[in-house]
Amino acid sequence: MFSQMKKHLLLLLLVLTMPFEVTAQSYIPTPENLENRRNFAADRFGIFIHWGIYSLFAQGEWYMQNEKINRQEYAKAANAFYPHAFDADEWANIIKESGARYVTFTTRHHDGFSMWHTRQSDYNIAQTPYRRDILKQLAEACRRSGLALHLYYSHIDWTRDDYPMGSTGRHTGKKAEKANWTSYYNFMNAQLTELLTDFGNVRAIWFDGWWDHREDSVPFDWQLPGQYALIHDLQPACLVGNNHHQTPHEGEDFQIFERDVPGENKAGMSGQSVSKLPLETCETMNGMWGYKVVDQNYKTTRQLVRLLVRTAAKGANLLLNVGPQPDGHLPKTAVERLKEMGTWLRANGATIYGTEAGELADGEGIVSTRCGKTLYLHVLEDSLTAVDMTCPMRVKQIKAYGSKEKVKYVYRNNRLSFQLDRSKGEFDRIYEITLK
Repeated sequence: MFSQMKKHLLLLLLVLTMPFEVTAQSYIPTPENLENRRNFAADRFGIFIHWGIYSLFAQGEWYMQNEKINRQEYAKAANAFYPHAFDADEWANIIKESGARYVTFTTRHHDGFSMWHTRQSDYNIAQTPYRRDILKQLAEACRRSGLALHLYYSHIDWTRDDYPMGSTGRHTGKKAEKANWTSYYNFMNAQLTELLTDFGNVRAIWFDGWWDHREDSVPFDWQLPGQYALIHDLQPACLVGNNHHQTPHEGEDFQIFERDVPGENKAGMSGQSVSKLPLETCETMNGMWGYKVVDQNYKTTRQLVRLLVRTAAKGANLLLNVGPQPDGHLPKTAVERLKEMGTWLRANGATIYGTEAGELADGEGIVSTRCGKTLYLHVLEDSLTAVDMTCPMRVKQIKAYGSKEKVKYVYRNNRLSFQLDRSKGEFDRIYEITLK
């Protein structure tokens, strides 16, 4: 263990003292990394958890920025953070029962507060009255439940002076003249070394905040190649994703889309082209990421299941967010939605897990997923009574999913047509099409 830690410290020192010159061909994923990409893509459903001291204000994770709160006043919340009801195993069981297969946890959001006992700053969970390491408990619970662990990490900080001022955090009392990128970059890499050394296998690091300097007159150099190289050396199998709303950068292993399925841009943040890397759509269950007491505008289970289906039909994962309450409980409505999604997935998971994007689609009303020679046609539009669409694949048979009774169909000149069951599925009508 000591020799391994020594190796990591030497690598970190190298990253901090030497510039990285990484060319377009320099990053070669390891076999373990490629295997993790396949496993990640097969999972199709994960849970995002936005939790920090901002939950105490019950106004969402951007409360400090939105209300222009001074960092010293905001930091006082840490002395009141005592999530006495937090039970990592209970969380893991709820998530497991939902049908999700991995967790992405916010280790440190833009407010700079760390949810583990970091050695790089006193601004962390171990310095609160709670005094216990939240991340350690969650990592152990995920391992016991067989859930893969992904860690969110903010590239920006609204409280540290050494983080160069970007487009946010301008009213928190930060001293722009004290910016020191080298110091901040060292700080981040030291924290990332902790995260990838102290908590076992981490399947992915999920970065956020690149957009904070997108309006700089001189392009800001985040030095991502060196940081990505550090991550891949510490854990070669670990995937790197960055929520920068662009096509993937060199060294990244999956592509993130915020509030949109790949190829769509309804939320205005996902106009980038779709890469061949594994894909992930992150979306909220209600309106906010962090806990907001007045935000009870939860999507229905029907909406959430259909979002999962449409995401899988694009060959992407759905990362569905839950914002825990300050006491450590998951909101009751969120738990109910997860339970109902789990019921649906237990019956229909074969049409989601391990599938690829299907070739058949007619807008958002009909989409499809595929596993080998089996195509799963998902009819999401209740008013449809028949399917009549172009089909480039030869069809062998069709049946309603879960039924042995074959459906009569016509396949002529690359066009497929058949009558739909008149009954309306609670969430989705699924047809299993066997291809020749």
